[in-house]
Amino acid sequence: MRDVTPLTEGWTLRYGASALPARVPGCVHTDLMAAGVIADPFLGSNETEAAWVGREDWRYDTVLGARDTAHERSDLVLDGLDTVAEISLGGHVLGNTRNMHRSYRFDVTDRLGAAPAALTVRFTSAYTEAEALREKLGDRPATYREPFQFIRKMACSFGWDWGPTLVTAGLWRPVRLEHWSFARLVSVRPLVTVDGTTGLAELRVDVERTPSAGGRLTVRARVGGRSASVTFGGTDATLTVAVPGVALWWPRGYGEQALYEAELELLDEDGTVLDSWQRRIGFRTVALDTSPDEHGSGFTLVVNGERIFARGVNWIPDDALPSRVTPDRYRERLVQAADAGADLVRVWGGGIYESDVFYDVCDGLGLMVWQDFPFACAAYPEEDPLRYEVEAEARENVIRLMPHASLVLWNGNNESLWGFRDWNWEPWLVGKSWGEGYYLGLLPRVVAETDPTRPYWASSPWSGSWDRHPNDPAHGTAHSWEVWNRIDYTGYLDEVPRFAAEFGWQAPAAHATLSRALPGEELAPSSPGMLHHQKAKHGNDKLNRGLDRHFAPAEDFDRWHYLTQVNQARAVATGVAHWRSHWPVCAGTVVWQLNDCWPSTSWSAIDSDGRLKPLWYELRRLYADRLLTLQPRNGRPAVVADNQSPRPWEAVVRLRRMTADGEVLAEARVTAVAARRSVAFAPVPDGLLPDAASGREFLVADAGDLRALHFPVRDHAFAYPAPEYDVEIRRPHDGDETDAVHVVVTARTLLRDLLLQADRLAPTAVADQGLLTLLPGESATVTVRGWDAPTADAAREALFTVGTG
Repeated sequence: MRDVTPLTEGWTLRYGASALPARVPGCVHTDLMAAGVIADPFLGSNETEAAWVGREDWRYDTVLGARDTAHERSDLVLDGLDTVAEISLGGHVLGNTRNMHRSYRFDVTDRLGAAPAALTVRFTSAYTEAEALREKLGDRPATYREPFQFIRKMACSFGWDWGPTLVTAGLWRPVRLEHWSFARLVSVRPLVTVDGTTGLAELRVDVERTPSAGGRLTVRARVGGRSASVTFGGTDATLTVAVPGVALWWPRGYGEQALYEAELELLDEDGTVLDSWQRRIGFRTVALDTSPDEHGSGFTLVVNGERIFARGVNWIPDDALPSRVTPDRYRERLVQAADAGADLVRVWGGGIYESDVFYDVCDGLGLMVWQDFPFACAAYPEEDPLRYEVEAEARENVIRLMPHASLVLWNGNNESLWGFRDWNWEPWLVGKSWGEGYYLGLLPRVVAETDPTRPYWASSPWSGSWDRHPNDPAHGTAHSWEVWNRIDYTGYLDEVPRFAAEFGWQAPAAHATLSRALPGEELAPSSPGMLHHQKAKHGNDKLNRGLDRHFAPAEDFDRWHYLTQVNQARAVATGVAHWRSHWPVCAGTVVWQLNDCWPSTSWSAIDSDGRLKPLWYELRRLYADRLLTLQPRNGRPAVVADNQSPRPWEAVVRLRRMTADGEVLAEARVTAVAARRSVAFAPVPDGLLPDAASGREFLVADAGDLRALHFPVRDHAFAYPAPEYDVEIRRPHDGDETDAVHVVVTARTLLRDLLLQADRLAPTAVADQGLLTLLPGESATVTVRGWDAPTADAAREALFTVGTG
């Protein structure tokens, strides 16, 4: 068997005459912070003062010990180099790299001798490489003027409308020595399919041999208690393991996530095991239905024959310095996605192919993964050396990720086909390559040749053909950004996309996160730190425009902060509830965005400190199997029982027409019967329709523990009573978690969008509830954990509601 020696210790970072301890995996920024050379770029405006780091060249050094192995071959393996690097051992250059998204292997057998040898990795600034290639190939348009499309590196390193400009360098993934003899496994590609009740794992194997390895090799595999083997004389082989009566892998909410250990060994003629490979695989079928119909052409994921309304979230790199994202952090964030009701995570194309841990966690949680290839919002040159790099990285990562059952879709890019047609790129690009050959040629060919069990889609948004506008909501995937950029969120109600792959609304990070990230600053919407951490063009103007259309002006920062959170949750709720009600015409919503990469005002549901915004709690309601809403139909509200559960739902709905002071003007019951995975409607009787002219009436719909509300006028025109409520602190009962505190709020007036901001109680505090609307006389219990000194007065200070009197 091969031996592996990790190379994680004893590294030194050098720049100029300075030498600093370095951590591998890691990056220049983290090493400089550890040494006190730069301040944390996430705090205040330190990002600006660290800009020089991205323009410098860097050098990492370590020493490899003498070669002490009986194996024939020793390889230096670098899983991730960011990005432009020269690798040398003992003064001999092993090779050069220019792609963050690839791994590299060098034969160092003859370079490791009886004495230690110096290993050096020299990094050239990514700016130097990208700007030189831009000069050579000619400029191309992009949404940002940084040269990110001229280098195969995480695009958002160069800044985005939610992230900082921190152009990293370093050994960002593990480094090791591998010693082996005779032959090794280069790759194993499991093509996993289902035939009736039998699971089929077709394992396509590539091997590398040493010059002495002239005999026959054997590959044997075992999956689910079944085995197969094949003997061969070349460098590739294929064997199939059939598993009768296989348990299927299902997305969460549709069944169990059955996973099988797949084990493969490579043996020589004497039966000695030379190398091995292990993965967890899941048996399922996945297809993409884009059939034309009377509404256009669809975009529906079909898993194991079941058509799915995808409840998705968009994922960006969880840290602007991605080497810092640990397995525990991946699990925490993805569990938060699952707990919010999501069943799909889209890995956005301006980031990275994530760590194997990310996909392992998704496999176990039943989170379907939509994987973008790393292209976003720009015209990408197709000339070498970029074309060569793109194909190499695509092949490597398709092979690496294809064992994961959670991976259901390969997507060519984010918004680049749309940009060509809609963002005035065409005149600029006459006679120039710009990426179309990747998305409509190279990448689908790589997927078809390497991983034919999964669908490929050219872009998001994409209508499926140049005969239609790329962002035509009647065809394929659509991105809805005009609503945030120019229109009120009620504009979501004007369209029914076949699949809403991006839409969202901004709000700041949690108060405790902002206080930590902006130390010493008096927080205000336009204070220097708040503006620095707002990267969207005219972002605050758009936030304030959205507030002005719904609320009276906020008198202070705390109220502004709260109302922006309310608006974000309401905006996303408007879109999701509307589009869910149009299933199966609309087959999915993927909210922009789940997470943050630094403390900011952004579209995220979870901020960079891991704190849950009100949007996260709202997603938990919106993405539940059963959702009760009041939706406009034919100019008036209708009851919608949206049932994505596997069982029928007979929703008996109590309707009440009420006034602001709690008087019930009319009441009725209606029934909506929704079959499994379907939507049912019931009209609201005439006498239950609230009078908009009064400015005091609203409609309440209750079905069991589900509630929907309809206010016919906006909050600034509604006659809210002055909010009155009682607050009580209750200690946990025997058997409750010891750190749980129950905050009981009893309403004496209408309380709309009541919110307990737990992080204002203590930075460690977490609440189990988000926005709540209570009618007079109703009570709600919010359970808070991580609050050491609970008092009713402190809870009252952390409570906010829309009505101000």
